[in-house]
Amino acid sequence: MGTTEIQNSTDTKLKRIAWLSSKDSNKVFGSLVHHFNKKSLRACFNELQANKARGIDGVSKVQYGENLDANLEELVQKMKAMSYRMGPVRQVQIPKDNGKGVRPLGISNFEDKIIQKMTHKILESIYEPLFLKCSYRFRPGRGCHDAVTALHEHLYKNDVEVIIDVDISNFFGTIPHLKMEEMLRTKITDQKFMQYMSRMFKSGILADGDLVVSEEGVSQGSLCSPILSNIYAHEVMDNWFEKIVKGHCKGRIEMFRYCDDRVPRAQRRII
Repeated sequence: MGTTEIQNSTDTKLKRIAWLSSKDSNKVFGSLVHHFNKKSLRACFNELQANKARGIDGVSKVQYGENLDANLEELVQKMKAMSYRMGPVRQVQIPKDNGKGVRPLGISNFEDKIIQKMTHKILESIYEPLFLKCSYRFRPGRGCHDAVTALHEHLYKNDVEVIIDVDISNFFGTIPHLKMEEMLRTKITDQKFMQYMSRMFKSGILADGDLVVSEEGVSQGSLCSPILSNIYAHEVMDNWFEKIVKGHCKGRIEMFRYCDDRVPRAQRRII
């Protein structure tokens, strides 16, 4: 089977998950681990870039691909036997985009990246149909320009009295694992899948030679972090704003969220 055929097969299954989620917002998914098969993992391998930094095992995409069939077969068998465990994330410090200080970046082992990629696809298929239109970061077909454009249009068309700019400090690093798992379990009852999620959270971070295992935080750099951060923000920010905050305000109040950056704006005084 060629690369295109493998990708089409995987995409079809993921689209089915997304369709079920879009048709029923209360849909619960009880069988997901079987999607980690040789075909889907090969598709994830093909999508990963070869020039990225290596994890603590030092394995590159080129090296992993030299015995790709055997490596993927062994990985699938480990997944089935529940013996697969992600290695610790190698943490490095990189300059922030604004030039002010540094931020931690986690670099996973290559094989772990394959599993993270497939996990991301599954979670995105489940949750993307549920996300509200106020969120823009880490979503397909949406980005910074869309958020800015929507905000400008609202300011132009409406008489806005109050604008609140919110930026949560260390958002990725403070997401609580147990709460994150609780959120996921409301949509996912596949115990094997959830056990792997728990192992991912507990894999730890290797920084300056020390292994740190915490009860909070998702590593920036992990392929799962974007979707996990959006799931958490959807529950604690977006739904809270939509269902609670709006009910305590006079007039129209809206919010634009770009990851953990939020700009709520009201056209009349908040009470």
